[in-house]
Amino acid sequence: MKVRPAALIIENNHLLLLRYNYSGNDVFALPGGNPDRGETLPQTIERELSEELGIEVEVQGMLFSGEVLLPHQKDDVLHVVFGTQIIGGIPRLNPNETTALEICWKPVNVLHQLNLYPNVGQYIQDGLLGSPPHPYVGQINQPFFS
Repeated sequence: MKVRPAALIIENNHLLLLRYNYSGNDVFALPGGNPDRGETLPQTIERELSEELGIEVEVQGMLFSGEVLLPHQKDDVLHVVFGTQIIGGIPRLNPNETTALEICWKPVNVLHQLNLYPNVGQYIQDGLLGSPPHPYVGQINQPFFS
């Protein structure tokens, strides 16, 4: 199982997402990535967002985690989502570091309608409306787009 830390960055009730397109489907991902050897999960987020988006961030506490189990398509992934705040720079895609097509700021109230990776829009909405998810949300129902 891989571990993928991700950043939850919300400003003005909008969530920072990266848009990809797989087989004609727009998929919106929380920024993050795979840890390098010897790297903590917050260090991974700091490095990935610096490389891919050119921003400096402060990683706050872990909000929740859950697994995506897709044994027939890909490796299983444990997603660990951290509250994160931009403390320097303006997000801009670095095409040398990501295959994302664009940066999007999506209203939090539409997250449950998007193809998200990981598929945690409802957990985010619930947490912002006062009933935060348990730190471990279990298996995440993740559609697969190739």
